[in-house]
Amino acid sequence: MNTDHKDKIEIRPLTTLEQFERCVVLQLEVWGYSDGDLIPRRVFLVAQKIGGQVLGAFDGETVVGFAMSWPGYRDGSSYLHSHMLAVLPAYRNAGLGRRLKLAQRDDAIARGFDLMEWTFDPLEIKNAHLNIARLGAIVRRYQPDFYGPSSSPLQGGLPTDRLYAEWWLNSPRVAAVLRGDPIPVEVVERVTVSHAIYQWKQDAQQRGLAQALQTRNREALQAAFARGLAVVGYELNAEGDGCFLLGSWNEKSGKGAP
Repeated sequence: MNTDHKDKIEIRPLTTLEQFERCVVLQLEVWGYSDGDLIPRRVFLVAQKIGGQVLGAFDGETVVGFAMSWPGYRDGSSYLHSHMLAVLPAYRNAGLGRRLKLAQRDDAIARGFDLMEWTFDPLEIKNAHLNIARLGAIVRRYQPDFYGPSSSPLQGGLPTDRLYAEWWLNSPRVAAVLRGDPIPVEVVERVTVSHAIYQWKQDAQQRGLAQALQTRNREALQAAFARGLAVVGYELNAEGDGCFLLGSWNEKSGKGAP
């Protein structure tokens, strides 16, 4: 995308079957899914009808990205589960994913939600950095092979392990992160993801290295969560490696509760 036009991208709700069909096309272009993994247009329609969110990023009248969520309920409280966010490759690295998440937050707060959640791949460095360092989400749960086998070539044949991002929308932490204020973090443990993971996943001869890293980090994160730690920060180094920063999470002050 020509960065001169990035500010012209508009984010607004998707409401028509034609727009929902465009979301199906974007799934193919972004992830290369087979038919069995595609979310059909009727699911986007239902999400929009039952109190979820289907927001689109428009370049003119063309949908170039979208975010879709469903309402959820757990532990006596309702929340929004953001199931999918996609941005066409030509429109990445210009802040559009973050803009879609912020639009989700604005809509959720306007409707009285305090929490949004979503899952993400622990091996996806840029996505983890966005979720934790730039949006202020925390992580306390790990699910091995969440979706089972994936048809996306981006998965590299690895199990679909996922972390749960918790985005406490009205918390002091999130407000500070969105303002760009530094968040003091007392780091207890670190778990690193090598930038070479992308090469390892796509090279059949090196896929064992990717599998070993996934297994090692899975065990480290699960053990940390079992001891009550949470992911409260994420760092990138000069080589492009990512690092989960684990520390204590104050339930009340973190959520902004009295």
